[in-house]
Amino acid sequence: MPGAPVGTGPGWAARLAGQGWFHRLCARVPGLRQIAQAEGAALFEVVSGFVRSQALLALVELRVLHRLAEGAADTATLARMAGVPGDRMQILAQAGAGLRLMKQRRGQWQLTTRGAAFLAVPGLEGMVRHHPVLYRDLVDPVAFFRGETQPELAGFWPYVFGGGDAATAARYSRLMAESQALVAEDTLRLVSLRGVSHLIDVGGGTGAFLSAVAMAHPALRLTLFDLPVVVAGARVPPQVAVVPGSFRQDPLPRGADAISLVRVLYDHADATVAGLLSACHAALPPGGRLIVSEPMSGGTQPDPATDVYFAVYTLAMQTGRTRSATEIVALMQTAGFRVNSGAKTLRPFVTSVLVGRRDEIPHGKVSN
Repeated sequence: MPGAPVGTGPGWAARLAGQGWFHRLCARVPGLRQIAQAEGAALFEVVSGFVRSQALLALVELRVLHRLAEGAADTATLARMAGVPGDRMQILAQAGAGLRLMKQRRGQWQLTTRGAAFLAVPGLEGMVRHHPVLYRDLVDPVAFFRGETQPELAGFWPYVFGGGDAATAARYSRLMAESQALVAEDTLRLVSLRGVSHLIDVGGGTGAFLSAVAMAHPALRLTLFDLPVVVAGARVPPQVAVVPGSFRQDPLPRGADAISLVRVLYDHADATVAGLLSACHAALPPGGRLIVSEPMSGGTQPDPATDVYFAVYTLAMQTGRTRSATEIVALMQTAGFRVNSGAKTLRPFVTSVLVGRRDEIPHGKVSN
């Protein structure tokens, strides 16, 4: 239309996809038929996603997958074990098979490789069992995105503001520790600690990440820094010094040549993140490294894991947000760090990593 702003309408492919005649044409043309069928299946996967997640939760809570890890079983046995009527267990088992977590052979249900991996991967089961809190927050998604609700999840994380009791801290720490194994594994594969003599993990919970670092680098000096109520539950190797404190109120420990922030920034608002990054800059020597590891938004290329799951999760937390690598780099540069490359990742749904170097010039000064 003359005068219409450039780029405001859908592209030609989207315009075609919105036409009924084009769908009828695709159904008749062999090459297009397969594409249309694949797109249709993908769309239905999006539409039915909430049922998939709830079926998975039922399989976990009823310990169906755990039972099959002990050996194959028929529907009647699974029903009896779970206390579920046989006809309903059949439907749940079929759903589990549809999710490729289990399969039936000669009347016996057994785990698939995906189902076995689900039980073996640290943190997945704990994450699924934690999801009902987020599910309840999304019961009215329109009100949620309008900001008209008080998410239950926000009350789960009072530690972010320095509050919470020992029981809440322990619950949070267990959930984080369960998922930290994969995060630590990917982080250590993406980051070289060559040349580092002392690493401080800020906001490191009960020390799950540093325990992994200690195993991979036994000669490295390590320090854990987190809230007193959190580090009270730390179980770390002897080479890890535990320093209680709040990065909001207390200066960070000095003397390290590297600082790690593992799944910390997305818990906090921009102002808090800016203050933390400045504190890291002040605590590091010239050339010191800052390692940031957490799930990151895809930015201009949205990621189905981080821009759907993590972005909504952090929105419900009401304390932080899921940022893109570009946004985090900008915050790091403002604090005085040089970041020479973009984020590295093996699995965006686990973590992505950025590494910055403290400028040789003291922060806030300009060279001649």
